[in-house]
Amino acid sequence: FAELHAAVPGLPLASSRVLPGIVLRRDFAAYCPAAGELRALLVTEPLRPALTAPGVEFVVDSEDHYQASVRWVAERTEALMKHLQSRNVKLLLSSAKQEEVVIYYAKLYGVSVVECLSSQEMALICEITGASAYAPFGDNMDRELTETAVVTFCQPLLLGSGRCVHIGFSSVCAFQPHCLVLCGPVDGVNEQHAAALQEAFTMLQQLFKTVDQ
Repeated sequence: FAELHAAVPGLPLASSRVLPGIVLRRDFAAYCPAAGELRALLVTEPLRPALTAPGVEFVVDSEDHYQASVRWVAERTEALMKHLQSRNVKLLLSSAKQEEVVIYYAKLYGVSVVECLSSQEMALICEITGASAYAPFGDNMDRELTETAVVTFCQPLLLGSGRCVHIGFSSVCAFQPHCLVLCGPVDGVNEQHAAALQEAFTMLQQLFKTVDQ
């Protein structure tokens, strides 16, 4: 329930509504409008390639060496974004904060980015779509992307004064996610309404479970 409702203070209760899909309470790190069905990729780590293996010290002994390292990182990041673009991946959903070089090439190749998703949000998206997190910099970058999720729409959404991300997913299960937008004059009222609704849903869940048995 926490991931499927959004409380918006400062608006009348009558403004409350139910929206298809999921509303993420954060703005795009990069937004590139895309029409029609597209693919989304979930990642749990920064996409900027590491210059060395974990636990191994990387020593830069000259300005030329440093510039060569910067170019290598940029080339690898650009190659990944080209790879995503060629597979119709237009949305990157990341639990990690991505570095500027990733955001730059994402914008260049038309890939929207949403970062800093919670583990609960990532788990919910994985459950709905059947997708799993992608490990980008393996030995074969050209391998087929089997971890992608199908997205039916992806757009900015303004809730009060907050900019949000509104995404529709093609579900692989019977569950079709909808988000409840709860409006009220102050946070306290919204919290009371949310608690009451959650209790009502819990009661209905228990009732139907009893009926099923």
